[in-house]
Amino acid sequence: MSKGEGLPYRPCAGVMLLNTEKRVFVGQRTDHREHEWSGAWQMPQGGIDPGEAPEEAAFRELEEETGIASAKATLVAQASRELIYDLPEELIGKVWKGQYRGQRQSWFLMRFEGADSDVNIATEHAEFRAWKWAEPVDLPQLIVPFKRQLYKELLTEFSEYL
Repeated sequence: MSKGEGLPYRPCAGVMLLNTEKRVFVGQRTDHREHEWSGAWQMPQGGIDPGEAPEEAAFRELEEETGIASAKATLVAQASRELIYDLPEELIGKVWKGQYRGQRQSWFLMRFEGADSDVNIATEHAEFRAWKWAEPVDLPQLIVPFKRQLYKELLTEFSEYL
């Protein structure tokens, strides 16, 4: 039996941000240094606050994690459904105050309307220690192993734009 059985999924919003070359913004998380996946990269994402719409949360998380103002991103598409992932057993009970078994994520594809100089990951509560533009096809290999399937599903969801 899983430690997460009976726990809910954390509601979350994620952003696949494309630049003019159709490369995707990814950041290297600051909090994974002690794990075997310490070199992993991910797209901006985060929890949806109570009463907040998923699209609002996506723009808020984009700004909080990347410093990119909402005016510098245009919404292109939303995934047709929420995508879900489970935490590995060793993380259940340790992250998000032990309240969740994983996340159910609403994903949004956005076009970046700014310049690289508009990116500032040194935010008040910095989540990334580095950032880069990645080829969409590389995303599943960049992310932590337990989110690979979700990233593959995202590539399918947004394939017509990539």
